[in-house]
Amino acid sequence: MKCPKCGCEDSKVVDSRNADSLNAVRRRRVCEACGERFSTLERIEGLQPQVIKKDGTRQEFSRDKLLAGLNASCSKRPVSNKVLTDICNEVESMILAKPSREISTTEIGEYVMNRLMKIDKVAYVRFASVYKDFTDPTSFAHEVQSLKDDEE
Repeated sequence: MKCPKCGCEDSKVVDSRNADSLNAVRRRRVCEACGERFSTLERIEGLQPQVIKKDGTRQEFSRDKLLAGLNASCSKRPVSNKVLTDICNEVESMILAKPSREISTTEIGEYVMNRLMKIDKVAYVRFASVYKDFTDPTSFAHEVQSLKDDEE
C-alpha cells in the first residue's frame, strides 16, 4: 500500500477492524519510511453484485453511482452524509443477502424512494423525478399531489 505522503510502498498495519456495515476491513497503517499514519478500507474483489437494468442488461453494482444519485437528490437539504451512506450500506447488504447476488434497478429505486420519503419529501421528489423518468409536468404534478394526499 503506497503512503499518501511519500509514496513509499512499505507500510505496517497497526490496527484492523471489521467494518461490518461496509462488508470490508478497515486498517490503520503507518509508513515505514516517513512515519505517516493513514487508513485503508479493503473489500473483497470479484464478488461484486450485479444490477439488472430496465433493458435487461447487467452491470456491476456501484456504491459510488448510488451515492452520487442520493447526493444530487439531497443537495442543499438537511440530510447528513451518514444517512446517505447508511442507505448505500443497506442496499449493498440487501444485494449480498440474495443467493444470486443480483438485484433490479426497480428494487433499488423503490427501496431508496421509500427511505427518502421517510427522511425528506423534497429529496424523495427529486430522486423520483429521475427514477420514474417523468415525461411531462402532469405526471410530475401527480406525484407531488399524491405526496400531499398522504400527508393529509
